[in-house]
Amino acid sequence: MENFPEVIKNNVPILEFDPNSKAVLNPEDRVKPIEIPEHCVLCFFSDEINKLNQKGLLKQIKKIKSEMGTHIVYTIEIKGERLMLFHPGVGAPLAAVLFEELIALGCRKFIACGGSGVLDKSIDLGQLIVPTSAIRDEGTSYHYIKPSREVLPSRKAVQAIENTLSQEGFDYLLAKTWTTDGLYRETEGKVRLRKLEGCLTVEMEAAALFAVAQFRNVEIGQILYAGDNLGGDHWQGRHWIHQSDLRNKLIWLAAEACLKL
Repeated sequence: MENFPEVIKNNVPILEFDPNSKAVLNPEDRVKPIEIPEHCVLCFFSDEINKLNQKGLLKQIKKIKSEMGTHIVYTIEIKGERLMLFHPGVGAPLAAVLFEELIALGCRKFIACGGSGVLDKSIDLGQLIVPTSAIRDEGTSYHYIKPSREVLPSRKAVQAIENTLSQEGFDYLLAKTWTTDGLYRETEGKVRLRKLEGCLTVEMEAAALFAVAQFRNVEIGQILYAGDNLGGDHWQGRHWIHQSDLRNKLIWLAAEACLKL
């Protein structure tokens, strides 16, 4: 077997990190830079993006194709300044690929907004939570940075989010988040373990986004709102995806925070 000394050999393939910055296929091989704002909101609320578009508040400037279909890159204006708005897809692998392509287009400063499950039943539906780190219980992040238990968002981005939420009078919590690939494998044992580690939330993208940002040397932070509850005796959906007013407000809060970067 041929030897590749730069690769960290391991019995578990996902832990075989390769620090080589060049891959066989790179984002710039498929996506070329264009004239766009460097600030971008990554929004996981497709329904709210569609509403903004129907109101004429968005301008389409680019289409990114994947096997799922077309992903539209928009601009949006807030307080006289324009920035990008984009849905990065659900799940770490797709989110990382589309995030990479936005970076290749020219964006450099990102705030993501989305919902999450909560691991503590005392956390009210809609509570805002700002991740200070993400437990890497997914696969994508291991292709971008060395194996570790956690990955951090940008310190500047977290501070920008905190400043924005404080200025706008929103209560928020700072906490670790648990990023998983296995929506239907969030077991009671894993929930207890993650709670002991300090996680309040569970979602499917943060660790990958934070790792890509470190690898590409861009800024990113995230605002989550408390959705379904995994911290009780049984799962409670709490109709979390129907919080339209809050989801819309989070887009504008993310935009304000992003422009502070």
